[in-house]
Amino acid sequence: MIKKKLSKNAKKIDRFLIRYLKNQKNSLLINPMKYGVISGGKKIRSTIIFDAGKIFNISEKKLINICAAVECIHSYSLIHDDLPCMDNDSVRRGKPATHIKYGEASAVLAGSSLLTLAFEIITDKKYLLNSKLKNKIVSSLAGCSGHTGIAGGQELDLKYENKNKKLNQIINMQKKKTGKLFNFCLYAVGEVANKSSEEKIFLSNLGEEIGLLFQLADDFLDIKGSKKLVGKLVKKDIKKGKSTLHNLMGDKKAYKYAYKLKKKILRKLKKHGKKAQDLINTIEFILGRNF
Repeated sequence: MIKKKLSKNAKKIDRFLIRYLKNQKNSLLINPMKYGVISGGKKIRSTIIFDAGKIFNISEKKLINICAAVECIHSYSLIHDDLPCMDNDSVRRGKPATHIKYGEASAVLAGSSLLTLAFEIITDKKYLLNSKLKNKIVSSLAGCSGHTGIAGGQELDLKYENKNKKLNQIINMQKKKTGKLFNFCLYAVGEVANKSSEEKIFLSNLGEEIGLLFQLADDFLDIKGSKKLVGKLVKKDIKKGKSTLHNLMGDKKAYKYAYKLKKKILRKLKKHGKKAQDLINTIEFILGRNF
């Protein structure tokens, strides 16, 4: 059921991006951009946005631009993370990484172009949100994508390799690297729903916790998953000396930490009752996808 939902949502975002890129002026970077963002990955962030939208009775049509922008940001970060100067990964989403397929220079430029495309998608005149709301969404997305978010988290991830880091340092790094974009996903829904400042802070923090849970599950997949399941090479974190909860405290304690985090997230969603059921199912899937 959940896998069908993820696949259905991913196809919606792919179709939107294909149409959007078709209306762009053609360039040599269109193909590597498409390769990096379309037809690959579960696009689970988009499903999180749609699920949260159901809590506040927001139509998918009103959220799909935000979903597409998030997937552009996520894909840009993966393209850059895979580069030899960073994590040096040759496989992504079950196929050669973008820099393997198109070369390093094209991969860098395609990733950067997806980053800027995200903001173009949100500010598009055809996207019928008022300008003030668009400004808030763009500002939040920028903060979650740059040096205080994804980019800053990746920098810490690289600097922490083969270092003995404390629990709070690892959590902070993973919240930036992965949590901040999930933070944005729920914050943006709160903005579109015109919720109070207090509720938007609640949603932002909840999104960040969901993102941390996703990263912890991803770390577990690297250890226990298969290349076929994950869509990329596995057992890389130990070889590279990555700072992860598993490497810090071992398998059982790390999973216990993740399980407690999941329970904490689900408790917070109780106040939304049945309307949160789709989001609850997605969260259950995040931690259970290989256990």
